[in-house]
Amino acid sequence: MKINSPLPTTRADWHAHLFPRGIPPLWCPLLTHYRDDGSFDHARITAHLRHLAPHVKGFLIPGSTGDGWEMSDGEIRELLVLAQEQTAKLGLHLLVGVLKTEASDACSMMRDYGRALSAELTERRARSAPAFTVCPPKGGDLPQQTIRDALTGILELGLPTALYQLPQVTQNEMTPETLAELAARFPNFILFKDTSGGDRVANSGRDFGGVFLVRGAEGDYARWLKSGSGPYDGFLLSTANCFGRELHQVIELLRAGRRDEAQHLSERLSAVVKEVFALVAGLPDGNAFANANKAMDHFFAHGPNATSVTPPRLHAGSRLPIEVIRQTGTALERHGFLPAAGYLA
Repeated sequence: MKINSPLPTTRADWHAHLFPRGIPPLWCPLLTHYRDDGSFDHARITAHLRHLAPHVKGFLIPGSTGDGWEMSDGEIRELLVLAQEQTAKLGLHLLVGVLKTEASDACSMMRDYGRALSAELTERRARSAPAFTVCPPKGGDLPQQTIRDALTGILELGLPTALYQLPQVTQNEMTPETLAELAARFPNFILFKDTSGGDRVANSGRDFGGVFLVRGAEGDYARWLKSGSGPYDGFLLSTANCFGRELHQVIELLRAGRRDEAQHLSERLSAVVKEVFALVAGLPDGNAFANANKAMDHFFAHGPNATSVTPPRLHAGSRLPIEVIRQTGTALERHGFLPAAGYLA
């Protein structure tokens, strides 16, 4: 369903309407925590969100890191009710992850949630109103015209939308030309996230008409923001689940022109992230983004004695191996990131 006037008609108006205090430079695809029976652990999810809120002001729920590709529609609806309630209470911003491999399914989901969104926008409750995040349709051999047509149908809904470059799942990439054309046509295209690691869009030099560009690939954080002479406006990082404070510090140090300090902290973060991601490589369940961050978050939640607490449950029903947990704790301690106490204490 389309949102009717007097709602925003330019991208700058959309940004000002949805983000009256400015678009957060740091976003997080929130982890999803489960009880032993596989149901959502609402209290744990809420505690995690509150722990991050002082430093991370925008959240993608559910994202790949939050098991969005594995969840049923019913699970997603339940999680979004909790997410909308808590982000509104905390004054945070929400991107609803519409992780569907077919454009028709994405449109259907957006229409369903768009009814509630339309009411919120009409009432001008901008701070509690989410936008949507969608990927191109899946297929390694899809021509750009097919991708462009699919995304055109989604953007024609008139809902505030972020486009998500995720070739690890979609097996394709939107070209800079495709995105520039969509940006020129649709002011409700408000944000672009690139997790490819190739950064071809941001480095293309094309004019995207003020679309907010965020990087989703990990590592070498200090080099990627415009304040550090990079091509991106911000980050949307899985590791913000664990290092929200430190990533916020990198951003602030760059803004203050303290590049050497930002680079030093970035190198420490990059090293521990690379090490923990290597620990979860090859695990049969989940994905590396979720598994690595669940292993690290286990320590931020429970403190240095986290190895004595049952390892986190994955969506598939298995748990992270205890040896992964032990080695994660060792890595955090070696790089100076092991917390003195957990946020659940």
